[in-house]
Amino acid sequence: MSDRELFTEERSADVVAASFDDTPDPRLKRVLTSLVRHLHAFVKDVELTEEEWGVAIDFLTRTGHMSDDLRQEFILLSDVLGVSMLVETINHRTGGTSTESTVLGPFHMVESPPRELGANIDLDGEGEPCLVTGQVTGPDGQPLAGAQIDVWQANAEGFYDVQQPGVQPERNLRGLFAADEQGRFWFRSIVPRFYPIPDDGPVGELLAATHRHPNRPAHIHFIVNAPGHRPVTTHLFVDDSPYLDSDAVFGVKESLIREFPVVDDPARAAEVGLSNPFRTVHFDVALLRDDQVPAAAHPADGQPTVVRGAPGGRAA
Repeated sequence: MSDRELFTEERSADVVAASFDDTPDPRLKRVLTSLVRHLHAFVKDVELTEEEWGVAIDFLTRTGHMSDDLRQEFILLSDVLGVSMLVETINHRTGGTSTESTVLGPFHMVESPPRELGANIDLDGEGEPCLVTGQVTGPDGQPLAGAQIDVWQANAEGFYDVQQPGVQPERNLRGLFAADEQGRFWFRSIVPRFYPIPDDGPVGELLAATHRHPNRPAHIHFIVNAPGHRPVTTHLFVDDSPYLDSDAVFGVKESLIREFPVVDDPARAAEVGLSNPFRTVHFDVALLRDDQVPAAAHPADGQPTVVRGAPGGRAA
């Protein structure tokens, strides 16, 4: 026999962790060793039964079977356990000098059409009209002329255009804008609605078993970038939306919530090309310079929860 220690309940994590001693990749070795230690500590803490272990294996198996080219149930599981947002937050620390990020979401699946500043991204005239304004700056407040602002959102019923082909116009409620020389942007839209993530699979069963709802609060998606600066993927949350304090995927950050006040002014409505009354919101975005970004904080490729969701199985 070798001098390797044999498996015991007390030393289980040490024994398994030692099996990774010869791993050539130091990062892989660190991740696997930590994973084993935390998993073994969890099993011992709850004294997992064989029946519970079997249920867990079945749950994970069904989660895998639910996943395909159009749906990723494992990322949805990561979302509802808060892991997606934790990874996002760790990898996009701002130091309080730039706009906070949040999850990409699943519906940035088609390119947003380039639009002129002030354009209306609401193509079917449904919903409560809204004027969105803002400014893109660097961390010290200097305007970033020509910054790109990519926006997309759900409609007044909580659906994205790709969920309702033939119902909503193609590329409805999407737009790609270039900021003016002062970094300012503005466009017309509608106030989005809250909506549920898909709850027709194993993750939905988990939510039901724990008496958690599947809903996300109303929000507008933004990806903002400028040369020499770190892009930010974020949301603008509607302050009077339900579920701000119980987002199913934990995507809400206090700094991203804004008021959408009502403007009842026929002259102003005519000036901006909206019906009266309308709502308005202002959302400034600050970006970090590339030389300010920690090595571990560069943007990772976004992984959507669901690429396409039907009305009966929507996405985050």
